[in-house]
Amino acid sequence: MNMILLFEDDFVGEGRVRLSGRRLRHILDIHRAKIGDELSVGLLNGGRGTGTVHFICEEGLDMDVSLFRPPPPPLPLTLILSLPRPKMLRRVLFSSSSLGVKKIFLINSYRVDKSYWQTPFLSGGHVRQQLMLGLEQAKDTVLPDVHLRPRFKPFVEDDLPGLVGSATALVAHPSAAEPCPRDIGGPVVLAVGPEGGFIPYEIEKMLSSGFRQVHLGERILRVEIAVPYIISRLF
Repeated sequence: MNMILLFEDDFVGEGRVRLSGRRLRHILDIHRAKIGDELSVGLLNGGRGTGTVHFICEEGLDMDVSLFRPPPPPLPLTLILSLPRPKMLRRVLFSSSSLGVKKIFLINSYRVDKSYWQTPFLSGGHVRQQLMLGLEQAKDTVLPDVHLRPRFKPFVEDDLPGLVGSATALVAHPSAAEPCPRDIGGPVVLAVGPEGGFIPYEIEKMLSSGFRQVHLGERILRVEIAVPYIISRLF
């Protein structure tokens, strides 16, 4: 936790917050903070700054906070991801949030196991929690938007044209002839398939929506590695 992420209901007065639970334990056990220490803080979907410890004990902590910096700029990227297995999804959400991705679509495709859509991870705030962990890691405050699209055809026919617009639209596919480009100057819409890749029908639907197929080289990468690898090439 490189930054303590704050929420509006943490404030107990003008410029003062009170923390408990996971964040308190981190400050006590990892930062080993004492009264007068300054910590890096940021308000969810707001500014960043510092918090000075005013009071601290095993039950709670009070900090005086000053928010004087904006969050880092987001990546101009929309990530379309075939829903991976829950354990892998956690890692992808964390890394994507850390890297500044602000719009993520989790979609269905032929090779996505139907059981993945029934995982408890997609409900109960687990997705949000993983995104916030990524923000804390990267000292960011702007929470990404995650959209679930469990039907492939309605997504590509109804949603995809509006998402692409004038952006560079790329779909990662092992058999593509074109390598993934580097240092794209403008907005990108990136689609990454499941283990085994998109099937030909799905690729054709994306190509008809303006996508280009690109490959990542001879190595076949797992999704949790492929996503940050592609982002690093594009930006």
